[in-house]
Amino acid sequence: MSYSVSPLGENNTTSDELPPGWSPSAEQIDDGENDDDMNYVPAPEEAEEEEGEDDDEEDEEEEYGDGEYSFHDAPEDFSVGDIEFEITETDEQYGDEDEDEDDEEGDREEDDDDDNEDGDDEGGVHPVYITRQQLMQLLGNARIARLFAGDYGPRRRRFPEDEEDDTEPYPGYGRIGRKRQGVYGRAAFQKVPSDEGRELMEAGEFGTNDRPEDTVKRKKRLAYQLMDRELGLGSNGRQRNTDKLISHNLIPESTADTIIHYNARCYSGQFSNDGNFFFSCAQDFRVRMYDTSNPYDWKYYKTVVYPYGQWTITDASLSPDNRFLAYSSIRSLVCLAPTDPDNESEPNMLDFSNTGGSIPRGIHSQSYFGIWSIRFSPDGREIVAGAGDQSVYVYDIERRQSILRIPGHDDDVNAVCFGDYQSPHILYSGSDDTTLKVWDRRSMGDGREAGVFLGHTEGLTYVDSKGDGRYVLSNAKDQTAKLWDLRKMHSKEKADRIDPSRYTTQFEYRQSTYDENDYQPHPHDCSLVTFRGHKVLKTLIRCHFSPPGSTDSRYVYSGSYDGSVYIWNMDATLAGKVDVLKATRNSRPRDPRLLAETYDYYDRNGGRWVACVRDASWHPTAPVIAATSWNGWGAAQGTCTVHTWNDGLEDDEGEPKMSRRVNAQFQHDDRLYRNRPSFADLSSSDEE
Repeated sequence: MSYSVSPLGENNTTSDELPPGWSPSAEQIDDGENDDDMNYVPAPEEAEEEEGEDDDEEDEEEEYGDGEYSFHDAPEDFSVGDIEFEITETDEQYGDEDEDEDDEEGDREEDDDDDNEDGDDEGGVHPVYITRQQLMQLLGNARIARLFAGDYGPRRRRFPEDEEDDTEPYPGYGRIGRKRQGVYGRAAFQKVPSDEGRELMEAGEFGTNDRPEDTVKRKKRLAYQLMDRELGLGSNGRQRNTDKLISHNLIPESTADTIIHYNARCYSGQFSNDGNFFFSCAQDFRVRMYDTSNPYDWKYYKTVVYPYGQWTITDASLSPDNRFLAYSSIRSLVCLAPTDPDNESEPNMLDFSNTGGSIPRGIHSQSYFGIWSIRFSPDGREIVAGAGDQSVYVYDIERRQSILRIPGHDDDVNAVCFGDYQSPHILYSGSDDTTLKVWDRRSMGDGREAGVFLGHTEGLTYVDSKGDGRYVLSNAKDQTAKLWDLRKMHSKEKADRIDPSRYTTQFEYRQSTYDENDYQPHPHDCSLVTFRGHKVLKTLIRCHFSPPGSTDSRYVYSGSYDGSVYIWNMDATLAGKVDVLKATRNSRPRDPRLLAETYDYYDRNGGRWVACVRDASWHPTAPVIAATSWNGWGAAQGTCTVHTWNDGLEDDEGEPKMSRRVNAQFQHDDRLYRNRPSFADLSSSDEE
């Protein structure tokens, strides 16, 4: 499959060609399954087809023999859209690997005999005609998914086997393998509470611990802690301890103070380091900025646009001084826009494919790549990016070119970050090849990574650093978040003897539901703590460390496909949960024209209200969480919801009222409160 570059909003499909209930924009989205949420890959160069079986075999060996990623086309009777699929299964596809499969083969032979007697079938071939919707449902079955992955999927690079590794490969979604050995499924989950995480908490690595004042142990409520602080009892150290205990107990709650509605899905949103600024990225290629100097009274600030966007804005990052915002799409170009509301100039386009050579790159290049993650360096001079060409890029803003390209992964690099707030030398990168790698730019003469974290059994979706150069957090499609210690990473020499593809099922997270029975722990897992409970489906869900100011660095938290923000203690126990789905349900009227992008949520009644929290940000100094979501009827729209700690109250007597509904410019909109709006009211856009 190749991917063409077209201007924003361009669509050559006429409305007569679209199925009922779909709009041209929906057609563009349906055909544009080329971001990482849809397993985007650069378009391969076309090769001439040669006739003859021998030539085909040579082509296949040449295609996969170099150890690089490559893809081959589906057979001619395998197509997409509203055209029916014809999938042919023969008896040759079934081996004699175990007794269960032998039994199944025997059943098939009996069916073949019956078919041959009736004259309806020949040679044990069974054509099956299914629709596109039925195929998506079938892909949720592990055996069917393995069949497709084995025929049409990528073949991964192989590494020398670890001599000490005698574990069996996974038989999951991505391959047909032998029977699993050892414990798997829920019985293999790590212990909760985690002993390692509890040790970190008690040692003061993450947050403050209560200091007992007497021999009687009692749980002190907030009122007791406030009284203790007001009385000023004890030393200065004890009083500071009390202040920190108060702050890390103020966990935001589900009731939303404000619901900001967009007409497109929200993909990410973050506070600035000082908390005075917030931005949100949406699928309409707009980044909205808000003044949050008063975290309880936001003000609309500015909107910037990505002019050549593909599918969505994938990520954004603020410069340390808040003067510039960098944001990316599935292009090799990153937009750099000033945040000054009086500066209306067009954003600068930073071409990450420009490495100083003479070959034309960027939007007019044939071999462009998509960028999934970007971060400003602590000094604001560079931007690091993770890309779809399996590489990490470091871009020098002043020189206007990439000064470093690290082709260090075997699949898309979905997440990157810096390891230390004070230094740009240490980089982390997380990939769909299930590895989290550490790079030290001071010792990369030979392009070697400084170390590798192994433990996830599916691709990584996000990476966040605590900022101390020691601890890092990752989220992955195996439905876990993991805490890592830089001192416990594997060396490159050891990692090279381990093939990560042996321990992955290649789970298709966009269409399937994760089966916990398929989970088997990674035998080389070097993580400290594993966090569970959230769902990493449909899109690249993000996770973060909680800030030191408002939470005393006590927690980690993550968005979730089920419409919630999960907050964990460091021992993997659940500390809190922000239910965004409950807070926003039915908070805007249904508009059938906005349901054309609803994935599998559409029904005859016009869709149902669905929320998927893709990202969340905890304010650095106040007990406030802002969650950005796919949210609305059929998850076709988006929201940014502001949640605060309110001592369990679901309503208040102040102004503005809790759960107020505003548009993208943070303006009150009566249309959001109407149960049956007219199409004339909804036809006017709330965008600039």
